[in-house]
Amino acid sequence: MNTRYKITRLNEQEEPILTLEDFQQFFSTQSDFTYEDAFVSRNQEGVEMRIKGDFFMWHVDQVKVPFRFFDGELYVAISHPVIEEKMKEIAAALDAVYVEG
Repeated sequence: MNTRYKITRLNEQEEPILTLEDFQQFFSTQSDFTYEDAFVSRNQEGVEMRIKGDFFMWHVDQVKVPFRFFDGELYVAISHPVIEEKMKEIAAALDAVYVEG
């Protein structure tokens, strides 16, 4: 089972304050990330599932790991320690925190 985490920075009223533009600017400097306006997954039979949204796709070897921006926060499912390390690195670079959620 994957655990979902979010990267966030809150104001005094405990509201998220990071914007899509903040993340776009940050990820534009990361050569191993691309922006996509949908997440697409295909099963072995070729059935496709498409989720619209703001995704920053991390390219690791032959795998793409989706980081999804939603309502001022960046979400990722942790299925491997290397993803957790990348999440911590991003949070630190953005002066943000990561919490389960």
